[in-house]
Amino acid sequence: MDSNRAGRVGLVTGGGRGIGRGICLELARLGLNLVVNYRADQSAAEQTCRDALELGSPRALAIEADVSDPAQGRRLVAQTLAAMGGLDLLVNNAGVAPNERRDVLETTPESWDHVLGVNLRGVFFLTQAAASAMVELRARGLSDDPQIVFITSISSTFASVSRAEYCIAKAGLSMAAQVFAARLAGEGVAVHEVRPGLIETDMTRPVKEAYDARIAAGLVPMGRWGTPRDVGRAVAAIASGHLAYATGSVLEIDGGLHLRTL
Repeated sequence: MDSNRAGRVGLVTGGGRGIGRGICLELARLGLNLVVNYRADQSAAEQTCRDALELGSPRALAIEADVSDPAQGRRLVAQTLAAMGGLDLLVNNAGVAPNERRDVLETTPESWDHVLGVNLRGVFFLTQAAASAMVELRARGLSDDPQIVFITSISSTFASVSRAEYCIAKAGLSMAAQVFAARLAGEGVAVHEVRPGLIETDMTRPVKEAYDARIAAGLVPMGRWGTPRDVGRAVAAIASGHLAYATGSVLEIDGGLHLRTL
């Protein structure tokens, strides 16, 4: 545990399962107090809280909110501040895939609105609320190193014609990270993007067999799926405070998938 990080407050959206859970557990090892946000699976979020307490979090609290709704996002920030007394780290992790993969020529407005509502619109306005709170807290001397992390995807730069709305949302989220980084640098709030590749979670289970074969054929230079802990360790590296002279950075957590080789 880094004693300089212990006692700080981290909010992780979609923290009960998958990548979000992996992030929470690594932050717990740093000694952060945690708010584990969930939309529907309360039991999973509460289990993550229990595990976080065992790993080193002084406090861990599950809070329900649908982050696609800006009003609920603002409430989530307010509840975090009221319950924990501060907010030092926001991890924008919650996201959804299309309910059905369709060719880009058949993408429906309903799927577009759903995916971009959760993955981009909601994240933007939640970040707006959290960033405003962080600026105020820092001005009052109540947070000396506030940070925001966007969990995007290799799909922000790799086109998948069967899930265009997801790729477009993630590409937009990558730019949102840049915009917030530029705006908040002078306020002392660092913003980073963590860009996972193929991570083995519930979301990727339907395509696991297909990608097992592609990974075996050399798609991923490191030759394996990523894990939620791989992503969690990247977020923990940011949260540790060791990237003090960095903002707007992109961490590619993809086993080398982004490399362009001949």
